[in-house]
Amino acid sequence: MTMRARGSVLLAVALTAALPCRMACAERADRDKPVNLEADRITVDDAKKTQVFDGNVQMIKGTIIIRTARLVVTQDADGFQKAIAYGGAGGLAHFRQKREGKDEYVDGEAERIEYDGRSDKAEMFVRAHVTSGLDEVRGPYISYDGVTENYVVTGSPGAPAGRSERVRAVIQPKAKDSAKPAAPPAVKDAPLKPAPELAAPAAGE
Repeated sequence: MTMRARGSVLLAVALTAALPCRMACAERADRDKPVNLEADRITVDDAKKTQVFDGNVQMIKGTIIIRTARLVVTQDADGFQKAIAYGGAGGLAHFRQKREGKDEYVDGEAERIEYDGRSDKAEMFVRAHVTSGLDEVRGPYISYDGVTENYVVTGSPGAPAGRSERVRAVIQPKAKDSAKPAAPPAVKDAPLKPAPELAAPAAGE
């Protein structure tokens, strides 16, 4: 069955993991959080377990936020979902995820972004750009692992050796300890004491 709905759409999908969480997962891991979706239009195919969202799409899953013009969501037999985002502002879909235990975010954008709920991994294709703090990387393809917080940047996948595009990165040095060694305490001048008076010489001496 295919269902179409127009206007503002809000879809909440509760995700239940069929396998126990890996040791690397925190208690509040994004992969175990429900998915909330908003769009101007939605097409749902129950038989194929597919939902297509069009127009100002926003997906929120824990700390993950994806904004795009078009989002296709599929679900596997275990209930895990995969979302593919196409385009958006300036032709780019946008991805954001909070880093574990830190008040910092990883921000990414590309013409196409694929997010896998099972592995908590995001792949960005064409004009891919990721920033984390002051560091940033650019390339035709970027893969970001939300569990290990590692990302891989390569040239165009499948391109012949030596013909893939170059990747670029800006890695800022770690901030040095700005604390300066304490200055030695100032040596106070010893108070001056008056010199003892000399007795006047006796007469005839």
